[in-house]
Amino acid sequence: MISVAEARTRILAGFAALPAETVALPDALGRVLAEPVTARLTQPPFDAAAMDGWAVRAADIAGATSDQPVPLRRIGESAAGHAFSGQLGVGEAVRIFTGAPLPAGADAVVMQEDCTADDASVRIGRAVVAGRFVRPAGFDFSQGRELLPKGRRLTARDIALAAGANVPWLSVHRRPRVAVLATGDEIAMPGDPLGPSQIVSTNALGLCALVATQGGVAHNLGIARDTADSVAAMAAGAAGCDLLVTTGGAAQGDYDLVRDVLADRGVSLDVHSIAMRPGKALMFGHAGTVPLLGLPGNPVSTGVTAVLFLRPILRVLQGLAPDDGEGPRRARLGTALKANDRREDYIRATLATGDDGILTAMPFDRQDSAITSLYAQADCLIVRPPQAPAAEPGALVEIVPLSGGALNL
Repeated sequence: MISVAEARTRILAGFAALPAETVALPDALGRVLAEPVTARLTQPPFDAAAMDGWAVRAADIAGATSDQPVPLRRIGESAAGHAFSGQLGVGEAVRIFTGAPLPAGADAVVMQEDCTADDASVRIGRAVVAGRFVRPAGFDFSQGRELLPKGRRLTARDIALAAGANVPWLSVHRRPRVAVLATGDEIAMPGDPLGPSQIVSTNALGLCALVATQGGVAHNLGIARDTADSVAAMAAGAAGCDLLVTTGGAAQGDYDLVRDVLADRGVSLDVHSIAMRPGKALMFGHAGTVPLLGLPGNPVSTGVTAVLFLRPILRVLQGLAPDDGEGPRRARLGTALKANDRREDYIRATLATGDDGILTAMPFDRQDSAITSLYAQADCLIVRPPQAPAAEPGALVEIVPLSGGALNL
């Protein structure tokens, strides 16, 4: 058996960012930029009002107070989309609205609350300095400025920013195409009739969902039966994909059939058997030109190994770092844990914030890799290194969040 760290290093070394493609801005949410986004215009393109009020020359109202307001002649109006086309002169004012262009000759805006007006004039009851309530041209950004860096996964806010920068098309990394193949005579799809020795398949649908949340495109190949011909025929459906993920094995033991069948057809294995719990029976290799990630059959083992290995693969394929760097990485232990053995342990736990603001990780009492109901409730995995000594409540432990970044597991 090899360590989790060594397995991750070997596996991730076989992946690189996928080529770029150009997509329309409305289709770019969740995609990862292959090229930075650069502003195609200056925003705002003109000096604009930051408040509803009156555009004035600050020098004209230098002595204005609420007790001694300064009268100015009203000469027009500037609204968003309808700029005042004239020139503001001495002793003049223009009614202006938020976002509207500042008239030529004006250098400040007085809030409407500080003014009283009629059809011909306005009385300014407060002095302002030049530039008050004015957003100068380029206040947000200027044409040619890089707004979003290469390698950023686009959020809704990013889409809005790119739109404001007048960028209708973006260069993004292609979505990873992932084929998912479940194996085993003992499983059936949800809703299908169940034989006397069958259970409902959960792994394939869960993996497809994970692929989708992480920005990939999943292709569910279905369930291969425990025969060499079935495994080989259905695995062939991964042609053209960037990764084939299998889950489950056969009666002889995890992955014996999958490994042997694919080995007969030229599959080379780089990783097999990892010193971790759950998830020892994991393999990685290549089925021709398609990388193969073989995950264990127990549903929690599948979920944990998908978080530790499949999730970072999907990130690398999209031009991201293997780990998102977001979310907590350490928490206070809520209960005692016994000393660990030679395998790295990944303990399912919930997270809660204590009165002092520190996160506490509370392990579930039952850690069997077949208990999907508790895994669905888990917020994190507590990492217990090999040979870790017993830990008392309150000890700080490393955790792997089960959600994070723009997309949730």
